[in-house]
Amino acid sequence: MAAAFNIAEAPSRFPALNKQQVFLDNAGGSQVLGSVIESIKAYLSSTNVQLGATYPAAQSSMDAYAKGCRAGAEFINASPEEISIGISTTQNYLNLATALSFEPSDELIISVLNHEANTNSWVRIAKLLGLTVKWWTPKNPTNPDSDIETLKPLLSEKTRLVAFPHASNITGTITNVKEVAAVVHQFPRALVCVDGVALAPHRPVDVKELDVDIYAFSWYKVYGPHIAQIYCHSRIHDQINMLGHYFKASEPQTLETKLTLASSNYELTQSIPEITAYLGPDRASAWKAIADHEEDLQAILLDYLRSNDKVTIIGEPSADQTRRVPVISFLVKGWKSQAIVQEVEKRSNFGFRAGHMYSHRLLNDVLKVEDPDDGVVRISFLHYNTVEEVKGLVDVLKAVLG
Repeated sequence: MAAAFNIAEAPSRFPALNKQQVFLDNAGGSQVLGSVIESIKAYLSSTNVQLGATYPAAQSSMDAYAKGCRAGAEFINASPEEISIGISTTQNYLNLATALSFEPSDELIISVLNHEANTNSWVRIAKLLGLTVKWWTPKNPTNPDSDIETLKPLLSEKTRLVAFPHASNITGTITNVKEVAAVVHQFPRALVCVDGVALAPHRPVDVKELDVDIYAFSWYKVYGPHIAQIYCHSRIHDQINMLGHYFKASEPQTLETKLTLASSNYELTQSIPEITAYLGPDRASAWKAIADHEEDLQAILLDYLRSNDKVTIIGEPSADQTRRVPVISFLVKGWKSQAIVQEVEKRSNFGFRAGHMYSHRLLNDVLKVEDPDDGVVRISFLHYNTVEEVKGLVDVLKAVLG
């Protein structure tokens, strides 16, 4: 039987955490579980063959790949036929936007809170097909969120898709996806398209409970290798055209058949069961432990940031786990964001970053940041970070910012 999840033991499960570097840029990519690394090594050492043949090594490879797909689907309460695994969330959205059926009068509603991955693909297809784009802009520029009241006036019988984040990769604020989905689905052709990249490392995802049509996230931000997964509810599969070779039309029309060109990476996909096993047999308890620990971590940093009158926190200022995940961005009066990063690096082994984090529209159009490329300082924790690390970070920030 798998061991129960233990927060205190988490750092020991990630080989990179044995190094001197303290990783505080986890929203850009998590460290990788040792069991995942070993799984990939084992696959490449014994069953690294093309799928589809009947000889034993090929059968072993196919079994491992299928287990990976089942684990990925189960992670979000979907069926394997409803997911496609690719190299990145950006690429997965681009494939879907290319394959999805549209009509000339369709309107796409896009949140300005989005990471560009859930924006550019839809803007691009709208330009190619002459569709209308409507921007879902928050009413509160200092603590922007996916406010349902600002969405409602944009919806109509022409709405084809509403694209927004489950949590912003700048503010960390959590969206009430189920509430948004209920409003959007009052319009028969409207699809709910959610970017879960910033949320999936921190909270459980149940796509059926959320009642979304499309949901995407990246495994390389959920303790795994550099692959990403997109879900499309089976009820919309007949609206998705196949991108693959013409002779593939005779195969079962799963989402993978429709969207994944030449199949996903075998050795990385087959490692997904190691990620889901890491959470242990009582996954609900594991996610609660993660949320509680991360709330403690972000409270330490947010308490300090609120106490410094030169600091402007971007987004939700509280550490409440029901309102935000530990992705914390801020500006400091009189400082360039990158200069703060560099000064911290001179004094410590803490690694985080500054910039727009691919949410350029949010910084430029809503937050009105003077230099979106310099952007904000973003510090992002995962459950394998420790209280001692965050306290040490606060001490260094105090020294840097005076």
